[in-house]
Amino acid sequence: MMRFATLMKHPADWMTGKGADNAVVLTSRIRLARNLANVPFPGWAKKGQRQEVLEELLPCVEALDCMKDGFSKPLESLSSVQKQVMVERHLISREHAARGEGSAVVIERRQSISVMINEEDHLRMQSIRPGLDLTAAYETLSEFDDEVAGAVEYAFDPALGYLTTCPTNLGTGMRASSMLHLPALVISDQIGQVLQAVNKIGLAVRGIFGEGTESLGNLFQISNQSTLGESEATILRRLERVIAQVAKHERNAREKLLEDDPDMVCDKIGRGYGVLKHAWIIDSKEALNHLSLLRLGGDLGFLPGETVALCDELLMEIQPAHLQVHNGSKLSPEERDAIRAEIIRSRLQTLQPPDIRFIKKTGGEDDTSPDLGIA
Repeated sequence: MMRFATLMKHPADWMTGKGADNAVVLTSRIRLARNLANVPFPGWAKKGQRQEVLEELLPCVEALDCMKDGFSKPLESLSSVQKQVMVERHLISREHAARGEGSAVVIERRQSISVMINEEDHLRMQSIRPGLDLTAAYETLSEFDDEVAGAVEYAFDPALGYLTTCPTNLGTGMRASSMLHLPALVISDQIGQVLQAVNKIGLAVRGIFGEGTESLGNLFQISNQSTLGESEATILRRLERVIAQVAKHERNAREKLLEDDPDMVCDKIGRGYGVLKHAWIIDSKEALNHLSLLRLGGDLGFLPGETVALCDELLMEIQPAHLQVHNGSKLSPEERDAIRAEIIRSRLQTLQPPDIRFIKKTGGEDDTSPDLGIA
């Protein structure tokens, strides 16, 4: 099995957008909640029962072909910093990181599939892919789910579907979400209208680390809220349609900003570049917001196209737990801010200033209405 140090060393394919258009939609994620039949769910289970579930599920998940040479650990054997690294990589939830004895995590080598055992449910399985690719992420995870179902019996009701700890997950037990980078909608003050329209059609909008977190670096998660009464295919079709519409509005907003006020766009990207290249102390929030502008500059042509992937790697590397693992010791907030600035300066060392010589009016589509066209 893979060691934690190896997991840290290699960014996942979805983190760097390998082989996908991820300029607006960074990632697509599918999560399935499942429980074993005739066993108390984790929140009601006694310590011994949780351990029995772990002993049944862990070898079953580890034995699957895709988990060969993967990472597998009981949570009690991981430090709080190691668990927080996995939260920052979106491989486990904050709730799972708070658990210890009787819980475990199994992660596929490329980090595109991860499994939480004894989180809120006995199994929380997820698949992540770069770009807008929810259907492919679901198909991958559905095959994985079928293999697990061949080895254990799930708690299932013909009328209610998969039984879960939280009633909002009943039915398919599926949560589908995409992470979007929406700086132009934020800069042009249209983000509120667009997100309100998304909420009105029954979808959830959250921050960078999911429920209860704020949007940093102009990153937003959009996901389904209902899981009962509709098929997985229906949920995915609607969600992909809405996310594609939001991405189109962001594209149009980027073009219109360049058309209407190119000097302002140049200024914002230039300031972000200047701060990141020369700051000696920088906190997470400020760093993420400036990296967002650099990422925008890479997409618009102010900076080389590979700047987008570089920013995506830095978005992960400068998180608090990643910094502490990188440094090999616990750090105070002040020490983290100094090391974060040092890492960013080092990674951006060869990045030339934004090129504004050939900025022209692009004549982008004047379509910035928040109407998502969803009945």
